[in-house]
Amino acid sequence: MGARLRYSRRVPDETELLQKLRAGDEATFASLVDGMHGALRRLVEVFVGRGASADEVIQDTWVAVIAGLDRFEGRSSVRTWIGGIAVNLAKTRRAKDWRDQSLFTVEGDGAPEEGRMNGVGFWADAPPPVPQPDDAVDAKRAREILLREIDRLPEGQRAVVTLRDVSEWSAEEVCNVLGLSETNQRVLLHRARMRLRAALGRRLGKEEASS
Repeated sequence: MGARLRYSRRVPDETELLQKLRAGDEATFASLVDGMHGALRRLVEVFVGRGASADEVIQDTWVAVIAGLDRFEGRSSVRTWIGGIAVNLAKTRRAKDWRDQSLFTVEGDGAPEEGRMNGVGFWADAPPPVPQPDDAVDAKRAREILLREIDRLPEGQRAVVTLRDVSEWSAEEVCNVLGLSETNQRVLLHRARMRLRAALGRRLGKEEASS
């Protein structure tokens, strides 16, 4: 998406990780918490906003992870499993079913329709690229703009782009955690990127014009 937002950290081999967690290895658990905290925080904030509610959901997520380790069957990655727990707890915390049902709507969300998408969620006419910053100062400014603009996205788009482009989760992980079809995940991601491209172009253009 042009100015990349890299925060994620790699987790150990799945089998080794589970063995250590189930054996009560505190260092391994602390490393997992540290490595996933940023991604979980951003994901939970999509549903409940910033502040005490997000803190409590994250805390409850890790409590649920510890309680559920022995029942985890490994049908998904550990990261996907934990992300799913966080999403479910965040939805419960918000406790507004009508909003949950409309959260990942891909039609009629008011997104700017730059380019044309085919029937399987790929662009036939790609949207314009994100402006490329020329130096480290511009790259930092672009990252700050993107993070602010992500907070203004519709919730479904925000959740997908946060996991895909900020936390660098795979498309499969995002679909599993958010309960999306592959096509809907692509539509939401592309619409989010379109909005961010447009916002970044406007903001950088204004700053260049005033300098």
